[in-house]
Amino acid sequence: MNYTGPVYRPPYEANTLLLQVTVGCAHNKCTFCTMYRDVKFSVDKMEQVEKDLQEAQEKYPKVKRVFLVNGDAFVLSGRRLKAVAEMIHKYLPEVEIITMYASINNIMGKTDEELADLAKLGIGDLWVGVETGLEDALDYLNKGASLQDAYEQLERLNRAGITFFYGFMFGAAGKGRGIENAEANAKLINTVKPLGIVPTTLSPNEGTKLAKDIAEGNFELATEREVLEEQKKTLELVDVPTYYMGIHIINTVSFDAQLPKDKQSAIDRVDYVISDTDDLVLDSVPLRHSI
Repeated sequence: MNYTGPVYRPPYEANTLLLQVTVGCAHNKCTFCTMYRDVKFSVDKMEQVEKDLQEAQEKYPKVKRVFLVNGDAFVLSGRRLKAVAEMIHKYLPEVEIITMYASINNIMGKTDEELADLAKLGIGDLWVGVETGLEDALDYLNKGASLQDAYEQLERLNRAGITFFYGFMFGAAGKGRGIENAEANAKLINTVKPLGIVPTTLSPNEGTKLAKDIAEGNFELATEREVLEEQKKTLELVDVPTYYMGIHIINTVSFDAQLPKDKQSAIDRVDYVISDTDDLVLDSVPLRHSI
């Protein structure tokens, strides 16, 4: 299998076949992210994709799930994604889901008809990094789309029958705004009803605008207490059936839960950590691992 540069995938795709169709990230301008900063974006030739699928057919003929890499493979045109999906089904006929990272902008670039066609070909469970439901925080993170765009495009996925996971970050709005961020995220989640919600926690990766702004006093990270209170409030406010998928290592309290069934036990779990942690730790800003 051909892979170029760093390859990232969600923790939940650990047992999924990774098929490269793009290199790097088409946007690559987010304030907080360095994942693909040193990688020039490009699209793999279909000849290479087919060669990889032929290899996969020999080694993993019964695979049922394929994750397209890299950073936002859904940026490919509807026509190109359709060709990739058809080729996957040709060589791996038991595949049920073709998933990948996606941005709001990626969705905007496709017609309703294209989205519906992609859904019929098994494209779904998209990992959509929205990051925050607060408009000014979203603008600062420089995701390349507005909050209104997020509402509209995620609803388009729903209408097309494409399932998706909503990615967001605790602490995305900075110090003193955790509850506000939780309320905004819960409002968006309750409106668009994702299959799952996938939290990580904002971290100042070296070399980012975020790290520079923190060093210059233009952005203040939320304390550990604020992050945990935001996590608790988010769990309290989400009132649609969804999976809480929070096992990322960057989260202080990492766990999965099925909402609403596990809501109270999830809240209790965060409450326990808050009550069992020293105030000096809670009121500090811990050093987190890079995403």
